[in-house]
Amino acid sequence: MNVKQAYLQPLAVSAVLLCLGAGTAQTQEAIKVGVLEDQSGDFAAATAVKVHAIELAAKEINNAGGIDGRPIELVVYDTQSDNTRYQEFMRRILQRDQVDVVFAGFSSASREAYRPILNQFDGFAFYNNQYEGGVCDANMVITGAVPEQQFSTLVPWMMEEYGSNVYTIAADYNFGQISAEWVRNIVEEEGGTMVGEEFIPLGVSQFSQTIQNIQDADPDFVVTLLVGTAQASYYEQAAAANLGLPMASSVNVGQGYEHKRFNPPSLADMYVTTNYIEEVDSGASNDFKARFHEMFPDEAYINQEAANSYIALNLYKQMVERTGGSTDREDLRKVIAQGDVCFDGPSGNVCLDPKSQHMSHTIYLAKVGEDHSISFPKVWENIQPYWLGEVGCDLTQNDPSAQYTPSSPPPAE
Repeated sequence: MNVKQAYLQPLAVSAVLLCLGAGTAQTQEAIKVGVLEDQSGDFAAATAVKVHAIELAAKEINNAGGIDGRPIELVVYDTQSDNTRYQEFMRRILQRDQVDVVFAGFSSASREAYRPILNQFDGFAFYNNQYEGGVCDANMVITGAVPEQQFSTLVPWMMEEYGSNVYTIAADYNFGQISAEWVRNIVEEEGGTMVGEEFIPLGVSQFSQTIQNIQDADPDFVVTLLVGTAQASYYEQAAAANLGLPMASSVNVGQGYEHKRFNPPSLADMYVTTNYIEEVDSGASNDFKARFHEMFPDEAYINQEAANSYIALNLYKQMVERTGGSTDREDLRKVIAQGDVCFDGPSGNVCLDPKSQHMSHTIYLAKVGEDHSISFPKVWENIQPYWLGEVGCDLTQNDPSAQYTPSSPPPAE
């Protein structure tokens, strides 16, 4: 790939123009795509691959003629797993760099750090991560899976398979707190019992007391909603203590490929609902993996966030072309409101919901074996992000720019 290096600041930013294929005009003004992702810091293991996925999609789109004949130029900043950098770089990328769209953020804390700035400058962003759900904001398209896609499938399946007594351990910030609320509500709806619930600060890496608490509560399975390098210490500590309980998660394996990074059998009997992992064996998945590894032969693992990021740039291309070439946010929103913004990607066919600007998914139940191999005991096709629309979020009618939860839904009309 030929790369034009526009400028470089240490640990911060590079801008690259991914050159068009032979015979394609390069005189058209580029569409500038901002990329704010953690290429270093606590979340880098799960997020550097997202940048590569965007680079792959940009190269393929440019080689095929660009977006409505215009090349994609990537403006990439390393946010270093630091929320203050998300704020700094979001201002810079919208004000100074004048990008047309931004692909931004891993943790929910990072998203909520930059979202007010995105709204202030009326930018347009794709958040391509699995998350706790609830964001109703016309400035954002969200391609990651949400609780009604992951927990409404996972928790009833686990209760039927293993029993109705559940213990949750979760990261102590909005992702973990809201996700745990979803788990709690679904367990209650299914007639189960929460026998314990703990919220763990992000920096915690010692879990002996938590493991003792779980043993005392004697659940049928544990829901693990832990985030980051420190909290990942839980799994090998639990295995060393012979905790021996099945685990259920929406965040492990699909993001941080812990089954590859940790020693077996620390993740044995973990069940994860994910919209993509590279073990998915389909024609579309295998073709995607081959193209990805050809461009990035040293990539450790292709996670769901990489697949979502790749899909997102292709969705953006389709949206711009359906406007007749406009990158104006209101024109793009009109396209989303029309419906049928869909893409056949590595995880199958996905479509954007006009009301919430979230994406449908095939949801794979990935089981981690004793040797950390992956099997898929269940697959749910075409699961919609239905909850926001049901509780009153309708971005085709109004834009509250808010995040809602089951206990704090939109106000009644």
